[in-house]
Amino acid sequence: MEMNEKIEEALDSIRPYLEADGGNVRVVELTKDMVLRLELTGACSSCPMSTMTLKAGVEEAIKRAIPEIVKVEAINVAVV
Repeated sequence: MEMNEKIEEALDSIRPYLEADGGNVRVVELTKDMVLRLELTGACSSCPMSTMTLKAGVEEAIKRAIPEIVKVEAINVAVV
């Protein structure tokens, strides 16, 4: 299975929770340093809890499925 497929599969495991709150997530890129950059979309992009969602939910699911990924960043989450 290719890396992109593994990433999408891991994201699919948490998408129902994001979608329940009116949001979603989109892969932007995987850098050569194994940093996954994502864009939070819908309600997730403006939610004050999105930083916690990213770290506790998205990053956890990704790292559990793909230990090679060292960090997950959201390109559009403003830390408040």
